Amino acid sequence: MSGLPPAFLDVGSTETFRDEVIAYANRLWLSGVQAELHVWPGAFHGFDGSAPQAALSQQARAERTPWLRRLLG
Repeated sequence: MSGLPPAFLDVGSTETFRDEVIAYANRLWLSGVQAELHVWPGAFHGFDGSAPQAALSQQARAERTPWLRRLLG
């Protein structure tokens, strides 16, 4: 896994693949890959697309957008 680019991972706490996303983030860290992980409480798969005006969706975007800006410079 080493050599992979930085990753931003976010997942809802009720997401079907939550544990897999967390395990993937852990494998990235163990391999020395920069990764940022967010687990959103009570969120489900696609929450930010299904309810874009919800406070949690806005918070998720508020975390993701600056990360992308920093990465892409």
